[in-house]
Amino acid sequence: MPPEQLALDFTSAERGLRWPAPEGANRHIVLQGEHVLYRLDWTRRRTIGCVVGQQGLLVRAPRWAGVKQIESFLLEKAAWILRHLQSMRERQQQPRVSPPVCKHGAKFQLWGQDWQLGLGEDALQVREDECRLLLPLPLDAQGETPQVALEQWLQTQARQGLTERLNHHAPLLGVRWSRLSLSQARTRWGSARHDGHIRLHWRLVHLPMALVDYVVVHELAHLHEMNHSPRFWSWVERILPDYRERQQALRQIDLSHWR
Repeated sequence: MPPEQLALDFTSAERGLRWPAPEGANRHIVLQGEHVLYRLDWTRRRTIGCVVGQQGLLVRAPRWAGVKQIESFLLEKAAWILRHLQSMRERQQQPRVSPPVCKHGAKFQLWGQDWQLGLGEDALQVREDECRLLLPLPLDAQGETPQVALEQWLQTQARQGLTERLNHHAPLLGVRWSRLSLSQARTRWGSARHDGHIRLHWRLVHLPMALVDYVVVHELAHLHEMNHSPRFWSWVERILPDYRERQQALRQIDLSHWR
């Protein structure tokens, strides 16, 4: 089909568009009453597939697939596509939880509370009543040096806090964990192994404890079920009846820009 004819198919939908359109979008479809622009690429693949990325909906189809067959596939996937487009839209609208800019007076979060970084002291001081961390560095220090010092302190807090939460929730789930490792993965908050080894992202130290507990319970529940079956979620729900709300809040936090 000529590109100019494809363009005619979606230009009329642009005014009412709610969802992001990927670069090179060449078609549109109405899914459950919603206009969705998408990019259709014909490739050597054997089946029709689609993915929702940061820019929007991308569809790849084998060269033999016709437009009607492709649209039938998308209509069957309508609920899934719209759900992921909505999730992507909400994620883009949420403010990013970023690492602090490390210098005197910088703000950072510890377990969801705002703290302030202070420099120029003779020794490390933690003033919990003031929510202040004072580091023995020159007052004008900034960049790598205070960042390393702050992250080392935060990782110590993360290990202590996460250990406490694991010890709290494990007996409630009837499981035993054997080892905690701190990670800095870009795509996941945690993981669990059959032998009880739990890996948790150390940046959890920035988040409110309600979200931390969701991650901890999630990984401990995997010691019962190494999958995401209904039985797995029933274990999570026993401890956190509102786990869906916590899960949705956690999904709004982007890890990709953290080193």
